[in-house]
Amino acid sequence: MMTRALAAFWLLLVAALAQAQSTPGPEVTLMFVGDIMLADTPGKVIARRRDPFAHFARLLSQADIRVGNLECSVARSGRPAPDKPYTFRAHPRVLRTLARHFDAVSVANNHSGDFGPQAFAETLERLERHGVGYFGGGRTLAEAHEPLIVERHGLRIALLGYDEFFPRSFEADADRPGVAWSEDEQVVRDIRRAREHHRADIVIPFMHWGWEYESLAASRQRRLARLMIDAGADAVIGGHPHVVQDTETYRGRPIVYSLGNFVFDGFSDADANTGWVLELAVGRQGVTRWKAREAHIDREGVPHPSTARPRCWAAGTDRPGLCIDD
Repeated sequence: MMTRALAAFWLLLVAALAQAQSTPGPEVTLMFVGDIMLADTPGKVIARRRDPFAHFARLLSQADIRVGNLECSVARSGRPAPDKPYTFRAHPRVLRTLARHFDAVSVANNHSGDFGPQAFAETLERLERHGVGYFGGGRTLAEAHEPLIVERHGLRIALLGYDEFFPRSFEADADRPGVAWSEDEQVVRDIRRAREHHRADIVIPFMHWGWEYESLAASRQRRLARLMIDAGADAVIGGHPHVVQDTETYRGRPIVYSLGNFVFDGFSDADANTGWVLELAVGRQGVTRWKAREAHIDREGVPHPSTARPRCWAAGTDRPGLCIDD
């Protein structure tokens, strides 16, 4: 009797393990967009009670987590940096609109500090007040390098942000608000700490890097992207060049070097008025698939969906192709 009972137990255990392996685990959908600049004309659009995100509102609402790069301070305080030709500060009214469509923003960029550390600190406070998470910056250097942990469907997702485009004077210090600057050793430590200390299932760095208006990523970007994946990143996403850059797969993990602009005015050429809305599906095993949809930006800096077919990538493939379900 004991032998039969033991055999039956093992049969049940094997069946349970087989079912667990064949049953997919929890999946989370993230959407990333590139540069969001809510001063100047986009700010005026919001002041007139129009929504610059309206044409993508339905799509964004379908994601579990919506993320963008906030390419401006949002404050009343501060003075423009005297040595910069372009400085961006949006009126605080824009945050109500931003919060309707985005769960988190990276503040690691070369415009977050345009109006000084006081305006940057005010920006962080206002983001908190509106329930928008942020990463890539903080009130101190240590806080700037902390990941934003977002939990959905039982998955813990760590978002990290880094700037490596000057001025470096915007970098946070021990007692000064600012952005997280990209230093290789520190980036590797942050990724590993997100896994080990914060118990993240998924780690995604969102980079501000590369040369403006270049459609191919620079060798520096490629080396750092691979270093981050070797350190444990599940995907690497970038922005700053104002144009979409190329993509690649390294160790089965996607690298999207630049998403281009999303909400931004003042550009005349088509490439700078074209961006990507990137959808990532992630599970405990990492990124399972991604989809990139094109956005065209009008003279007011407002994005509109393109008629172009989205590009899709699935785990186990090296290059994206046209999506078959669109």
